[in-house]
Parts: sequence; C-alpha cells; structure tokens
Amino acid sequence: MKKLIGILLIACSFYANKSLAQIQRGNVLVGGDIAKFNLDLGGGGAFQTTIDPKLAFFLKDNLALGAYIDFGLATAKGAGTTTNYGVGALGRYYINDPKTNVLKHGRLFFEGNVGIEGISVSSGANTTGLGIGIGPGYAYFITPNIGLETLLKYNGIVGFGSQPYTSSLNLGVGFQIYLSNRRAQTIINEVK
Repeated sequence: MKKLIGILLIACSFYANKSLAQIQRGNVLVGGDIAKFNLDLGGGGAFQTTIDPKLAFFLKDNLALGAYIDFGLATAKGAGTTTNYGVGALGRYYINDPKTNVLKHGRLFFEGNVGIEGISVSSGANTTGLGIGIGPGYAYFITPNIGLETLLKYNGIVGFGSQPYTSSLNLGVGFQIYLSNRRAQTIINEVK
C-alpha cells in the first residue's frame, strides 16, 4: 500500500498541470484523512487517528461520487477501547465561485456520505446500522494535483445495539490526489 501511494504521489508531481482542472469531469480523486479530532456530542472530546480512504470519480465538473472505508481504533486509560468501522458511498460538490474561494489555489466543498457503520466500545456500548455524514470542507492545492484538506463533518449512526443512535462532530485533516482519467489508467497499468 505504501508503495502504491508513493507511486501515485510521484506520478502526480510529474504530470501536474497549471490550472485547477483537477475537479473536471472524468478525473479521479484518491486519498483520505490523516487525523480526526472527534468533538463527541455526548461525552466530551477525544483525539483519534483513523484509516479513512476515499475514491471518487468526477461525473461532471465540480461533482464527484465514489466510496469510502472507515476504520478507527482509540484507546484511553480508564476508558477502554473504541473501534469504529464503516463502508459506503460518498458525494462531493466543489463551489467554483471566486467570492467563496478566498485563496487562489483553494476550493470550498461539501461532502456527504451514507453507508453501513458501527461503533463498538469495550465497556459494552455499541451501535451498528445506517451511517450518515454531511459537512463543509476546504481543499488547498499544494500542487496542482494534491490537495491538503480540512473537513468539519457531522456523523450519525442509527441502528441497533445497546445504544440505538450515536452522533459526533469530527474535524478531519487529510489529503487527496486528483488524477486525470488517462493518467490514473496509466498508473494502474504500471502497477499491474
């Protein structure tokens, strides 16, 4: 996995273009969150690092649809171990208005997701069911094809378990790689 990410990063830096064409129809978004700050709406705050890869395709300019996987593990002295997991669909819409994009190389976006998610706490509280999330984010393009992002997102799970509903407000920091469809296909063929 590290080798594939390294190849993607190097390929992006060699084939970067000079405009913000990365959010145009036919391109591919690959990346994920590096850290999430969980502002638990029910019991105080916590810090956790998760693996949250995303893959989306731009169906038209500024609109991407794809999938996500979520896996996190948090432990704290006296609080036990918390595991969260999920898989589902996501959508992103980038605002392409100069008035809302205060930085030259940045874009405001909104992200929503729906999928099967769960949270399990070693003390016994757990929830598994329909997970939903929505929130605004900002992508700053450190190169023409790599965006450093922050995303403030409300996440809720409705389902079954000892706790039928959970919710949280997460501040995520991560990066995305934006590839043209042609370049993404070339990288996939090289890895094979």
